[in-house]
Amino acid sequence: MATSLPTKSRGGAQVKEAVYAWEGKDKAGRIVRGELRAGGEAIVNVTLRRQGILVTKVKKKVYRSGRKITDKDLTMFTRQLATMMKAGVPLLQSFDIVGKGHANPSMAKLINDLRNDVETGTSLNRAFRKFPLYFDPLFCNLVGAGEQAGILEDLLTRLAIYKEKTLALKSKIKSALTYPIAILAIAFIVTAVIMIWVVPAFKQVFESFGADLPTPTLVVMAISEFFVTWWYLIFGSIIGSIYFFLQAWKRSLKMQQAMDRILLRLPIFGEVIRKATIARWTRTLATMFAAGVPLVEALDSVGGASGNAVYLDATRKIQGEVSTGVSLTAAMQNTTVFPNLVIQMVQIGEESGSLDAMLGKVADFFEEEVDEAVAALSSLMEPLIMVILGVLIGGLVVAMYLPIFKLGSVV
Repeated sequence: MATSLPTKSRGGAQVKEAVYAWEGKDKAGRIVRGELRAGGEAIVNVTLRRQGILVTKVKKKVYRSGRKITDKDLTMFTRQLATMMKAGVPLLQSFDIVGKGHANPSMAKLINDLRNDVETGTSLNRAFRKFPLYFDPLFCNLVGAGEQAGILEDLLTRLAIYKEKTLALKSKIKSALTYPIAILAIAFIVTAVIMIWVVPAFKQVFESFGADLPTPTLVVMAISEFFVTWWYLIFGSIIGSIYFFLQAWKRSLKMQQAMDRILLRLPIFGEVIRKATIARWTRTLATMFAAGVPLVEALDSVGGASGNAVYLDATRKIQGEVSTGVSLTAAMQNTTVFPNLVIQMVQIGEESGSLDAMLGKVADFFEEEVDEAVAALSSLMEPLIMVILGVLIGGLVVAMYLPIFKLGSVV
């Protein structure tokens, strides 16, 4: 897809601008190349001719479709843009450099669309707000605050740090949850394969013995018969249940709230998820407050950034109480979802006038707690998973070999 923007021609008709790659010769006869946004090849020729360039080739640039834009792509873009602006590179040139160097064509197109908006006079904040799927209110509010205060490069750096820490935190939580789920899924598939293909082969051999089979073997053979008869129903119901569960979780607000409450109450993973949520909550509020965003307005973005419906509801209550004059410490204490450590640190920050610094320290503390908890979980889950696999696979093997041992003792 070519990057384009609708613009008005002199007659009032809508003309789409696109990116054109051109090649030509300058006044000294040297070959020069470049790119130009225009409403057509004729405009490119006229524009370059006025610059003293003899155009030999003009081609509309086509962007091939790429993979989905991820949080990692957006985080890298924020860091690169912040670095460019910190180095004094003009904003439009920064967009050009970052867009051309991006490996994901979809992200390169998004960057070019942003550049087009800014080039036509749109503020950076408004340009980002046109893409709410990729840039949330927190991102846009901080960029807007930076533009108004004239410290855009500093706030982009803060945003880059914030997104990098948030991305690292999400990655650690996902790795802690994905590993055991993947192992158990593989164990189920291996067990199903044994039940459907391996056990029936043993069953034919055992029937030729003409002897009574041990109870564990009979149980395994009965389960195998069920798998062979209803395998399509078993796999279909499991896949269907997972699909409908994920769709309900994505689309239903009540389902999301219920699952978020359940996740916080899980015996092993619940505490890790709670710490990660508090780390994101405090990190977001610290970033917003340090950027000069008023507390009540900052709380608008904090609840959603926490990633948990329980803390979203708590943030709304805090925002309502703070707007009526209640201190942040008292409002947080009334929600009963924050540990005493967080409340005490916030109280110290309010009394000393360094709330953003204290919130940042709380976020650092809980991020370190998550690191340690994930490391502990990894070391705990490995032997636990080995025990589960050993009991499952080993139990099947023993159950199938018991008749052979019994036959050997008879012989």
